[in-house]
Amino acid sequence: MDARLVLEDGSLYQGISRGAKGETVGEVVFNTSMTGYQEILTDPSYCGQILTMTFPLIGNYGITEEDFESRRPFLRGFIVHELCSRPSNWRSIMNVEEYLQQNNIIALEGLDTRALVRQIREKGAMRGIITTEDTPNKTLLEKVNNAPTISEMDLISEVTTEQPYTWENRGPRIAVIDLGLKLSIARSLHRAGCHVTVLPAHLGAEEIMEFKPDGVVFSNGPGDPRQASGAIKALQGLIGKLPLMGICLGHQLVALAMGGKTFKLKFGHRGANHPVKDLVRDKNYITSQNHGFAVEAENLPRELSITQQNLNDGTVEGMMDKKAKLTTVQYHPEAFPGPFDSNYIFDIFLDQVKGGEPHA
Repeated sequence: MDARLVLEDGSLYQGISRGAKGETVGEVVFNTSMTGYQEILTDPSYCGQILTMTFPLIGNYGITEEDFESRRPFLRGFIVHELCSRPSNWRSIMNVEEYLQQNNIIALEGLDTRALVRQIREKGAMRGIITTEDTPNKTLLEKVNNAPTISEMDLISEVTTEQPYTWENRGPRIAVIDLGLKLSIARSLHRAGCHVTVLPAHLGAEEIMEFKPDGVVFSNGPGDPRQASGAIKALQGLIGKLPLMGICLGHQLVALAMGGKTFKLKFGHRGANHPVKDLVRDKNYITSQNHGFAVEAENLPRELSITQQNLNDGTVEGMMDKKAKLTTVQYHPEAFPGPFDSNYIFDIFLDQVKGGEPHA
């Protein structure tokens, strides 16, 4: 056992070092997905976090070039029960440990992930530190308790694109504001025929409008939505001027921009099997989710109606303002490798872009 995890409450977990060497601090969270670990590793929404996978074996199909969700992984650390070193997949170019080493991600293998997840569920997400060094546990505990919380960090500036880039097409011109964009969002819009331009998160409403979009999507991203003051101001300048869509963090920012409030969940929603009820269509869907904050239902303005609800805890999963042509979802309709139940959300947005009524 040559690596340790120390949580802010003093809990100690020992394991085997995988990936890079050194020390890393972050908010320790967990994901319950059985597949899709590469997409999860490269989801920028995990910036600032140490991710624990609940599924006991990770890496059996390796790493493939086609399945990245961003230019690199942004998470602070990775924890698994068992890491497969000999993947079986003709598309694989390397195993997960080699990928972690290549991207300087510290990882921990061999601990009881069931016990760790149970502790997070009971006490809530906590800061933690992983080390492969000989630092005394007392010193590690001091370091982790002196580290900033996830709500104190500006993480969007770390993950957003530095320059605009475009995926050309002949359809509607859609601007995607990169708050920590999963590329599957852009892929989904491009496959639907859209001309997609991805823009940096710091642009204001007037700068966004200079690209002459027919609609604007505010993407997923990491951290506390209240830290994204620039994006909130941009939203306030765009609402009512053209169709807008918010996904995950973007959903939360829409609520804040219209006078609503958000709150931190105890341990978040992260996994590929979260049930959501569409209140408009009276149907239930299985969704992929990754967020640690949620919208307060009680403080939303009247014009912003709740369209979807989480069936596990009742939290707000979707909102709509028909007059302003505004649609939001808390989960990921672009999820890959699935589930694909909620792809219809893009159709609703594109109907608004094209000037029609959202179809059922």
